[in-house]
Amino acid sequence: MLSERRLEVLRAIVQDYVGTEEPVGSKALTERHRLGVSPATVRNDMAVLEDEGYIAQPHTSAGRIPTDKGYRLFVDKLAGVKPLSVPERRAIQNFLDGAVDLDDVVGRTVRLLAQLTRQVAVVQYPSLTRSTVRHVELLPLAPARIMLVLITDTGRVEQRLVDCPAPFGEASVADLRARLNSRVVGRRFADVPKLVQDLPDAFETDDRPTVQTVLSVLLEALVEESEERLMIGGTSNLTRFDHDFPLTIRPVLEALEEHVVLLKLLGEAKDPGVTVRIGHENPHEGLTSASVVSVGYGAGGPQNEALAKLGVVGPTRMDYPGTMGAVRAVARYVGQILAES
Repeated sequence: MLSERRLEVLRAIVQDYVGTEEPVGSKALTERHRLGVSPATVRNDMAVLEDEGYIAQPHTSAGRIPTDKGYRLFVDKLAGVKPLSVPERRAIQNFLDGAVDLDDVVGRTVRLLAQLTRQVAVVQYPSLTRSTVRHVELLPLAPARIMLVLITDTGRVEQRLVDCPAPFGEASVADLRARLNSRVVGRRFADVPKLVQDLPDAFETDDRPTVQTVLSVLLEALVEESEERLMIGGTSNLTRFDHDFPLTIRPVLEALEEHVVLLKLLGEAKDPGVTVRIGHENPHEGLTSASVVSVGYGAGGPQNEALAKLGVVGPTRMDYPGTMGAVRAVARYVGQILAES
């Protein structure tokens, strides 16, 4: 266990290195921070921190920089989440309030996160596996053709054309619409197949093939749309940190193109809390010099599960308290908008 004083020295090294981009020496630390001890004592503390793997000396400099292990201790023990100012919070709310639909909410969220943190922003669309049905609309277009419109609790709208095996009158369409909604409104997508499996039995024998066709189209829509989708923004921000990546930013850019990798990095959406993965904690080789800060949004329901995740990707030399605060605040507002929509 490190002493309180050595923890304070580590905190000062992280703060200075993140702020100045320069390796940090003992003299500069004692000048900038009220550590209450001599430079010689700080030098001794830094030697212990280096021996224990919390800081390292880049070959070109006499100063020290934090390692992944040092950043991890900083995040876990030393860094509070920096709250956003009132004007920042108001700006977030005003920007997101203008969104007209789910795609617009996700697009605005990506732009906002990238601007606030000056990192790469990643937003996962709300997963339909955790969504519930708000309404199913059936619109007769022709005697044997129906438009099926599925509306989710997150405001997502899916449309499908249904070609019926036989003519299906408007009264029958209205009857099916009413029976269908009485069973599925407010229910999770995963529960829908079981809830509608005996619905055709409630109709005349001649109408059952059509009812079955409509249900098949509905269930297909659920399966297709439950594939995870992402939106990414602010990749140009990485060029500002070119010197933070040991060789080149190319491996990071390649990793960002692989949505499967990003979904794994964002982590299980069920967990609504802030997650920070630093450097080598990231399983993907291209991201061992990057950090990922993510959080769930749209939490609710009996298990308080989040609907999806959002987060940022940047260099390990990151303003962790500020980034964690921005990510958490944006997630809270997006959750509110989805709840009200």
